[in-house]
Amino acid sequence: MTHARPPLRAHLDGIGLLGPGLPDWPGAAAVLRGAQPYAGARTVLPAPPLLPPAERRRATAAIKLTLAAGLEALTMGGRQASEDLRTVFAASGGDGANCHAICEALAGDDRLISPTRFHNSVHNAASGYWGIATQSMAPAAVVSAPHDGSFAAGLIEALTEVAATGDDVLFIAHDTEYPEPLRSVRPIPDNFAVALLLSARGCASSVARLELDVRAPFTDAPADSLDDAGLEALRRTIPAARALSLLQRVALGSAGTVVLDHMPGAGRLALTVAPC
Repeated sequence: MTHARPPLRAHLDGIGLLGPGLPDWPGAAAVLRGAQPYAGARTVLPAPPLLPPAERRRATAAIKLTLAAGLEALTMGGRQASEDLRTVFAASGGDGANCHAICEALAGDDRLISPTRFHNSVHNAASGYWGIATQSMAPAAVVSAPHDGSFAAGLIEALTEVAATGDDVLFIAHDTEYPEPLRSVRPIPDNFAVALLLSARGCASSVARLELDVRAPFTDAPADSLDDAGLEALRRTIPAARALSLLQRVALGSAGTVVLDHMPGAGRLALTVAPC
């Protein structure tokens, strides 16, 4: 006897966002629902307030991005940074500027690499600094999928953890820009991060319900795009910004299916969204 697998479900209790021309979630939501025009501008990275001074000086763009977005999502969801909260981090690469600096050092005469740059080069650096900043001892997962599929892959992991454990999960997807000459082969033009606080039960701050049918999670339909040319360019050029089509539906408070880019050859992710 076989049993149908239930869909993965979660409430979206909090959102954090930081990207070009999108300094926070309230401002981004106004742009995504058409209440304000999109005005592109360089991402401004705030100093990470929760890190000790030594770690704060070493913080890279990825660390500043993820802390800012993650803390905004927690604040919206009425959660404290000091709470032990499961986390899932996703990125298509690591810290672009740090990678560039290491490559420059290796191409030089002495080929000496700063120990700080070395430990910031690992893919789970942002997750580690989140643990230092919040003193969290909860489980943390770090995901990277081929090319531009990391947001969808990380979202699947986060929804799975909510369903499997019943615990709240903070999902943070981020990407940082690459300087030249790396930019010519991986043209990520700026820094972007989005954080989604997911729960099984929901709360007063919940803005949407997400559902993924595990029996048929993928589709051959094209990924949802954005009508605004500036926002669409952002969505297409920064992998973590693939989240914008999902966030637009949340900002509009409309129900339906959102199709998100996933790994090449695996189809695209079909996610059902409904307002709370």
